[in-house]
Amino acid sequence: MKELATAILLAIALEGMFYSLFPGGAKRVMELMQEIPESQLRIGGLVAAIAAIAAIWGMRVWL
Repeated sequence: MKELATAILLAIALEGMFYSLFPGGAKRVMELMQEIPESQLRIGGLVAAIAAIAAIWGMRVWL
């Protein structure tokens, strides 16, 4: 449970850094996302989640 909380907080910290370092870019990305169909965003999010889980599993197994 401690590792999950750490991972979530790290994700929040990285997102916060992105917004503070590139506020204009973040706004442009959000505007562009409005034009992408929800189904495409859903598939992209699922693919990213699966890839991240596979990468975490691979790191724990081989490192």
